[in-house]
Amino acid sequence: MPPSDLLNELRLDRAAREDDGRRWPWRLLVALIVSGLAVGGYFALSNRAVTVELAIAEAPGAGPLTVLDATGYVIARRQATVSSKISGKLAEVLIEEGVQVTAGQVLARLDDTDASAQLDLMQARLSAARAQLAQIQVRLEQARRDLGRQEGLAPRKLTSDESLENARTQVEIQTALLAAQRSQVEVAEAELRIAQVDHDNTVIRAPFTGMVVAKAAQPGEIVSPMSAGGGFTRTGIGTIVDMDSLEIEVDVNESFINRVQPGQPVQAILDAYPEWQIPASVIAIIPTADRSKATVKVRIAIDQKDPRLLPEMGVRVSFLAETPTGAEPTAAVLVPASAIVERETGAVVLVLDGEHVRERVITPGETRGERRLIEQGLTAGERVVRDPPPELIDGTRVVARDGTATP
Repeated sequence: MPPSDLLNELRLDRAAREDDGRRWPWRLLVALIVSGLAVGGYFALSNRAVTVELAIAEAPGAGPLTVLDATGYVIARRQATVSSKISGKLAEVLIEEGVQVTAGQVLARLDDTDASAQLDLMQARLSAARAQLAQIQVRLEQARRDLGRQEGLAPRKLTSDESLENARTQVEIQTALLAAQRSQVEVAEAELRIAQVDHDNTVIRAPFTGMVVAKAAQPGEIVSPMSAGGGFTRTGIGTIVDMDSLEIEVDVNESFINRVQPGQPVQAILDAYPEWQIPASVIAIIPTADRSKATVKVRIAIDQKDPRLLPEMGVRVSFLAETPTGAEPTAAVLVPASAIVERETGAVVLVLDGEHVRERVITPGETRGERRLIEQGLTAGERVVRDPPPELIDGTRVVARDGTATP
């Protein structure tokens, strides 16, 4: 290669150096921006709060153990829709919702014009029948006296055999008439009793002591014990509930019905009063299953009566098992079984620590209803996450299910 070409190879290209000098700051700026976005995204993701539902770890020795939870309703075993026994127009209605009534109290009255007229007619017929009976009794007494005279004259031949026979016949006739009229009086008395019952049926009374929960008719409406077409006839005046007959009815999955026994203690909580724990006990297990729902009905007695208890209220019940006598205290705690998850390190729960959660390796024990015993790794009072999602890991920030910040 000639010496001139070697010198050209060693010569610096000033244009290329100037172009590279201008591009270098821009490349650095782009790299810094990308790095900043990556770091910001990491911090944003690490600070994003996950909404969770918390549960408190409880000591099993604090009281009776729950072996099964179920939901149901408060029902009234004694409830009646009161109606009239006869059809008629309402003259007055004397009840309102929420009013306490006693057995036999008048609730409403029907228009009794027709019933009163029929009652007066039957009373008049009875009076006439009794008057006619009295007349027949007088004629019978007269016939008996006539017969006595004839029988006194016959031995002395002072009367004829025909007269004596006629006197005897009159006594027999009047006796028969008296018996027939007595029957007529009895018929009139029966008709009067029927008319009296029809008149009494215009007054509608409470069949038992209870609370009026519904008023279904107003004065002027037609009521009937049977339904009529057209929708213009009422079949009931109102509904009465015996509040002393309230109890709870729940549907228990047939797979768990073996955990329920008659007389078993129960703790009930109304949806309307979640802080009120109502003592109760199992009355009976209805001996049939619902094949469509695979459930069995259980009747539960409410041991503590209270005005807050109303029919058709929603209620949650916990069937309890008493702690065995002489049981040794334990450091184990109970948590919902759904709070335990399997991770690479084994069985863990996510425990609330300030605003974040921490994975805690635990030693799970036996299952008790919907909860599980934790033998090691957790203490009473600590809060754990129910049903933790897969993305919930150690150090994740959380908020409670109701939206409030965790303490």
